[in-house]
Amino acid sequence: MFSLTEKEVESISTQLLKGNVCFYQIDKKKIHHMPDDEDYFNYDLTEEEEDILDEIEDNPDNFAEFTKMEPAQEHQMMQDFVDRKIKEKNLAEDLVNALSKPKASTGFKFLIDDSKYKNEWLEYRLSKYHDWVKEQVDSFNYSED
Repeated sequence: MFSLTEKEVESISTQLLKGNVCFYQIDKKKIHHMPDDEDYFNYDLTEEEEDILDEIEDNPDNFAEFTKMEPAQEHQMMQDFVDRKIKEKNLAEDLVNALSKPKASTGFKFLIDDSKYKNEWLEYRLSKYHDWVKEQVDSFNYSED
């Protein structure tokens, strides 16, 4: 049964929010992270990152992969934040409007960063990512059974 400490959950969540993908090496209890190749097509891997990927390919059962939320999940998280936390009707309407347009997360971030809710949003988002990482651990354990 694979599990993470709260510190490891925090570390992985933070890396995912930075746009990285994480691999947890089970035997060494070590977290490896690198840019998600979907976001960084022109990114050249370091020698160490290439070695890690080779090791993952050679022994995939020794690694748990953690990825960021899908865009639909991120969108739902933003919508939930508006529904649960935003008290000002005008700001809530502006945020919902931003979420209904192309580049929704950019519009949402622009409005939130300029509001008194910025820190509350960052805490909420990190908390949701902690839950997301724990869901991935559960899913990894379930697939191992």
